[in-house]
Amino acid sequence: MTIVADSGSTKTTWADVETGKRVVTEGLNPHFNSDNEILRACNAACEALTIDGSQPSVYFYGAGCGDARQRSRLNCLLQKGFNTKEVRVDTDMLGACRAVSNGKPGIVAILGTGSNACYFDGTKIIYTPYSTGYILGDNGSANNVGRILLDNYLTHEMPESLRHSFHELYPLTDAEFMDSVYHHPFPNRFLASLAPFAVKNRDNEYCMAIIKKTLLEFHYHNIKTIETEIGEKSEVINFVGSYAKSIEPEIQQFLGKEMKYSVNITANPIDGMIKYHTSF
Repeated sequence: MTIVADSGSTKTTWADVETGKRVVTEGLNPHFNSDNEILRACNAACEALTIDGSQPSVYFYGAGCGDARQRSRLNCLLQKGFNTKEVRVDTDMLGACRAVSNGKPGIVAILGTGSNACYFDGTKIIYTPYSTGYILGDNGSANNVGRILLDNYLTHEMPESLRHSFHELYPLTDAEFMDSVYHHPFPNRFLASLAPFAVKNRDNEYCMAIIKKTLLEFHYHNIKTIETEIGEKSEVINFVGSYAKSIEPEIQQFLGKEMKYSVNITANPIDGMIKYHTSF
């Protein structure tokens, strides 16, 4: 039995490669989740996928798994949670590459709760810009958009008509907003949960400006950095992530029509991961 997992900061999708059966649990980022939270998600996956006494091979692709210490810790926890020694932990970036590249070279980018990108030569990752996380980085992500929206809301830089709509959708006091960012667990998830407001109101000039600004910064800080490193312009960018899918028209307009890339967008890479591991 082979289990493959695609884990972002918001959700983890586990799938049985042989049957295609899958289950979704909370996101597992080893920088943020406790041992008990990770083991609880493993138990939920075992129960839903009917892993009774078997010792599956587990391939886990996750956010926050670029750090060797955290990768080792997560590996040990997955071995315990699934009662198996056959565990491999890799980055969500490698998982995305294997899911959507079809073995062809190009840039692969993640735009979800967080963001990152790399150049994939069809077999391995050649270069990835250093990720500075949800406070310093995550350019273009849902977290990035939510961060701008909330800052503008609290400082009254958001147009008043939109401030009213924003408060109706997220009826928190200013103090509760601040607590959610600075004192509650998973502030990146909270900030990302605000991004749908911009997408929903994309016809408004203010919201569209934020979407475009963050995409421009993603292109400059991520895509251009990769192209400078590899010494040439990539022809293809394969995007992965639910947020990327939600702003597909804006991505296609900017990166496709204006910047002349061939752009492909996949909301959930789990199908591609299953296909990749089926070919083993």
